[in-house]
This record gives sequence, structure tokens and C-alpha cells, in this order.
Amino acid sequence: MKKPLIVIITLIIMGLFFACTKTTIDPTPSPPLVIKPVDITTDGFDFLEKMQGHWVGKNRVIADDYDWFAFDYRAISAAHIHGIFEGGSMGNLFTSFFVTDFKNTRTIMARNGGLLNGIYRTSYFVMDSVREDSDGSKYYRLVDAIGGDRLMYMELKFKQDSLYFNSYTSRLGLMELPTRHMTFKGKKRNLDLSQTAATTLNFPQNIVEHDFSNGFVQSNLYVNAGDTAPKSASFLNQGNADLLTLAAGSGDPYIISDYPHLGYLEVDLVKNSAIDSVPIFLYLSKTALTDPLGYLQMNAFDDVLLFPELIATQHQFTFTYLHPGNYYVTAIADKNQDGYPSAGDITHPSQSITITPQGQHQININNITVQN
Repeated sequence: MKKPLIVIITLIIMGLFFACTKTTIDPTPSPPLVIKPVDITTDGFDFLEKMQGHWVGKNRVIADDYDWFAFDYRAISAAHIHGIFEGGSMGNLFTSFFVTDFKNTRTIMARNGGLLNGIYRTSYFVMDSVREDSDGSKYYRLVDAIGGDRLMYMELKFKQDSLYFNSYTSRLGLMELPTRHMTFKGKKRNLDLSQTAATTLNFPQNIVEHDFSNGFVQSNLYVNAGDTAPKSASFLNQGNADLLTLAAGSGDPYIISDYPHLGYLEVDLVKNSAIDSVPIFLYLSKTALTDPLGYLQMNAFDDVLLFPELIATQHQFTFTYLHPGNYYVTAIADKNQDGYPSAGDITHPSQSITITPQGQHQININNITVQN
């Protein structure tokens, strides 16, 4: 993590939310697009099994490269797999994949979105392409469920234990054509995490997780300023309210309170005078990131699952959409303000916690005093 993490947080989230703050110059809706979903009773159902895992690798966002990034994908039901990027003070971004009926076809959809500074967005994608390549890899594409690949789409390719994940956006139709926004390349680690979830939930099964056989309620869909009809299968809401309130008022047909199995964790930080004016890296990991005395163990960082960053004035953070399991929580004060954990930062002994299905949990960290 040689570039400040706050930069990647800003690029990832702002790139996908920026559409909320601009207006289109073309008020004429594009002609209706015919989207043909993949029938997963024939091919494509294996995507769910391939997607599960703790993926650790590198990420390119627009034109910037980041040498470490991770996604933690686990089942949350028999037909639904979920992963999230918790950005911290800036917001978050998730993508989950589930079995549905859409356009008279049993298929897989993706729900993508998050919350940024009071702006709530979710967008729905449908699998429209599957192929096997000569190098032994398998490719899947999911496109905006209304605007297709001229609005937004994502490509995922699996080869053995590697994942290649590209996303393309037109800012909800404000750009003429979508451009590449993110390219992630990673390898699968910590197989026991996803395997435990799969066994517990009897995943994967070809059963409907959420039914979209009737499509979307048109009046609830987001319409760009100046347009007369929605271009994208997207739902937006904005205001000074919490996640659940914004979700409920967005028209989104499938919100966080509908998600099974996931829990919450509130982390409360007590900051002393040495760290009161510096940002905090707040990490959830499979193994402890420090030794028993609180000194960083850099060889453990590939076990990091979630990695939000908090601005200096923030003393509390809630992890949402959190997979059940055993975690270590580590707060790292970026004392040297280089944007990543390193010598000079102030830490504490990593604290363990167990998250239960649909559990509401809380932890205090009041001993961030160890100078590395």
C-alpha cells in the first residue's frame, strides 16, 4: 500500500457516485435496448462457486495503480454471495451476486452500490455473457439491467485460483460510452472462510434468492436531470439520515435489512493527545496484525479482510454487511501520515471478536499507545 489509501477510496467511490452531481446534456432517452440474460440452467451457474473466496491482489483505479487490495466474498444464503469494500469516512461500495428470475429466465444478477456522504445508490446488473477461453479460463459479463453495456458493465474472469475483475461506467449515462473504471487482479487466499459459509448455508443452489420476474418499478428508478425516463437500473436517495432510512426511501427493491446472515460491528475509539489529530486505519483481519505487545507484524497483512480509513475527527465506525466469523480488530494511527501502515505509526494489541449471524456487536479500543 505505497499510495495513500484515502486516494483509492476517493477514486473508487467518487467514480461511481459522481453521476449524482452532474446533469446530462442530452435529454432524449436512448432507444430501448434488448438484454438477453444468460440461462444458468444451461451455463453460468458455476459463477457463484468460482466467486467465493478471499481475493488478495492489485488494483488499478482509472490511471492509478495500487499494489495491495482485497475482496472477501462469502455466501450469505444458499443462492447469494456478497463482498464489500469499506472505505471508512468516505463511504463504502459493495457488489453481491444472486440467483433470480428476470425476463422469463433463471439467471444471476448483481447488486452494486453503497453510501457516500449522505448519497445512497444501488444499481442492478444481469449476466448476459458466459464463455470458456482456450487458456482454460472462464469469462462472465454482467450489464446494467436496463441500459446494458452502453451504461455500465462488469467482467469477471477466473483461471485456476486467479480472478480478473474489470468494471466500466458511464456515470449512469452521462458519458456517451462507458470507460474502464477498475481493474482488479487477485489470487484466492484463506479458503476456509468461504468454505465454512458455503457448508453452513448449503451454498450454492439454483433457487431464486430475490424475484425480479416483474422487473423494476419504473417510478422508483433514478432519472438523470433533464431526462424523461430512466437509463439505468439504479436507485438513489440523498439526505442527512442513516443507511437504513436512506435505503427505505430510495425505492430500492432489495435493501440491507432484506439481506440474510450478515451482522454489524460498531467500533468506538478512545484517542489520546498523541493521536487525536491523525487519521486511523481500522482493519478487520483473520489473524492478528500485531504481536501481543502491539507491534505491527507486516507479514500478516495479506489476512486483512476489510480496511476502512477514518478521518482524524472520527472516533466511531460501524461495519455493515459484515460476514459472521472470528476477526481481529486493529486500529493504526497514521502518525507519520504517509497513507499506509508503517514504522512510526501508533498501534495497540489486536483485539479479537466473534460476529454472529444478524448480530449487533460493539467493541472499544482505548489503548492505542504503542509506537512502532
